[in-house]
Amino acid sequence: MVPSMRSWFNKNFTEEKYQAYLHDLNTPHPGALDFRVAETPVFVDKAFTGKMLSACESIVDVITQYNFKQLTSHAIPDEVRVPNENSHSHFIAFDFGICEDEEGQLVPKLIEMQGFPTLFAFQAFQPEVAEKHFTLPAGYSSYLNGFNKQTYLQLLKDIIVAGHAPENVVLLEILPHKQKTRIDFYFTEDYLGIPIVDLADVIKEGRKLYYEKDGRTIEIKRVYNRIIFDDLQQQNVVLQEKGRILFEDLDVEWAPHPNWFYRISKFTLPYLDHPCIPETKFLSDLKVIPTDLENFVLKPLFSFSGQGVVIDVTLADIEAVKDRHNWILQRKVKYADVIKTLDGPAKAEIRVFYFWKDGDARPIATQNLARLSKGKMIGVRYNKDKEWVGGTLAYFEK
Repeated sequence: MVPSMRSWFNKNFTEEKYQAYLHDLNTPHPGALDFRVAETPVFVDKAFTGKMLSACESIVDVITQYNFKQLTSHAIPDEVRVPNENSHSHFIAFDFGICEDEEGQLVPKLIEMQGFPTLFAFQAFQPEVAEKHFTLPAGYSSYLNGFNKQTYLQLLKDIIVAGHAPENVVLLEILPHKQKTRIDFYFTEDYLGIPIVDLADVIKEGRKLYYEKDGRTIEIKRVYNRIIFDDLQQQNVVLQEKGRILFEDLDVEWAPHPNWFYRISKFTLPYLDHPCIPETKFLSDLKVIPTDLENFVLKPLFSFSGQGVVIDVTLADIEAVKDRHNWILQRKVKYADVIKTLDGPAKAEIRVFYFWKDGDARPIATQNLARLSKGKMIGVRYNKDKEWVGGTLAYFEK
């Protein structure tokens, strides 16, 4: 995206550097890095960054409206609604595709967003390893708003630990040591000092939750929630039954509260208006079905890891949908083959992290991750057996 930087990087790339980079990424937690890491970062100029942040801030304007909870009151399915919701999501992630507009200019286009954590801790580790092996120039940073590793992790700790003893704050997940993102869990434990707890190991007594460690029973006062409740519903009967305790009135704090996963999601897209946000409508609100369906994507509101998305939409696809209020029709964007690699161009998405500390009026942009793809969709499952694809990070021009 910055031609001079791309040429410089590709010219200086060697397979030996890349393998050394992977080695150091894997060293702290051998075998835990269970997704492909791309060979290159993405270099982003000031203008493109400004457009992304403008779109993010316009969405934050909507989220901070007095009536946002009322607007999204139907976003949370009754069967996964959790009591004691707080006033805001502690975390928001905005996914932007690097796209081409009608004039062939590169523009960010919002693809999705989520009021849910992502690889926050791993992304504090990855930049220092990338900068060690690729000797990246000083005029770029993966952080936003002047953050660096120290201040970024301090804010993350302030939000997640929130003054509690770290042993009373847990990273809660289903089968955490089998998740593809477990590398992030381990770095969270390293940086914040909080334990990783499997939902199956949680103990409930009255309104309180506990876990056991080293022969001690320890109270859980705050949960750093990594459970995607859509995923919970796909688990076996025993785990689903165990998960029912999370829907009870508990004496526990959430960061973030599970309801925000639904409020800040695809459900919010139809309420947004910005040049970088594609036209999106609830399928139930369509008075007339567009005749150019090839220019739209059909998405279920509630799905896990992109499942259920229909890229090449037909009238039959729409007619087959029974619960139209749970689907959106979004104008398709044209991903640009913008990242020149040594074996052909790649598409890219950038995920911008926003953190929202209790007491602050608004969340703030802090860091990012990026993903490169040469498949039809972004994501590991669509890029098997390809190179110069996978997870990485964007470096923003200062």
